[in-house]
Amino acid sequence: GSSWSRRRARGVDAQDQLLPKKVEALAHRVVAVSAGIYHSLVLTADGAVWSWGFGGHGHLGFGSSWSRRRARGVDAQDQLLPKKVEALAHRVVAVSAGIYHSLVLTADGAVWSWGFGGHGHLGFGSSWSRR
Repeated sequence: GSSWSRRRARGVDAQDQLLPKKVEALAHRVVAVSAGIYHSLVLTADGAVWSWGFGGHGHLGFGSSWSRRRARGVDAQDQLLPKKVEALAHRVVAVSAGIYHSLVLTADGAVWSWGFGGHGHLGFGSSWSRR
């Protein structure tokens, strides 16, 4: 479920923001943004990608997913503040956030994808998520 439903189940109210508010945690100049259903991606001027939100299917790019955490007995946690996706070693020029997957385009023309691989979302020729 969504982070709202998980918070509600724990008796914690979800924190909605009803008016536009600057994301103060982003200290770098942002040149592109993309919003998925449960996560957000930004591209900074230096070619770095930052993500935050619900990362249950690995779509934040930090090498962790809800299913792998649950198998170890650990609850999936939301990434509440923007965090740099360190696994990308190439300069990124475009970002796109899907429902449970993410895509980036690098300066050399390569497309990188991660997250939920159901229905072939990742472009690897299979319908399973990759580590």
